[in-house]
Amino acid sequence: MENQLGLVLKLLLLSALLSLLIKYAAPNLSIPATATNALIIILLPIVIIAIALLWRFQAQKQN
Repeated sequence: MENQLGLVLKLLLLSALLSLLIKYAAPNLSIPATATNALIIILLPIVIIAIALLWRFQAQKQN
């Protein structure tokens, strides 16, 4: 139970930090509004999750 509580607290802290970065640091970035940048922003999380799942699958397959 402690492990799950720790995970939830870590996720909460990470979410709060990310939220503060988006609110206060992101407006200072000058990212042009192009179709390429929009595709990168939309597809990057999907690609990262796919790589993480493939990596986990490969590790599980070796065991």
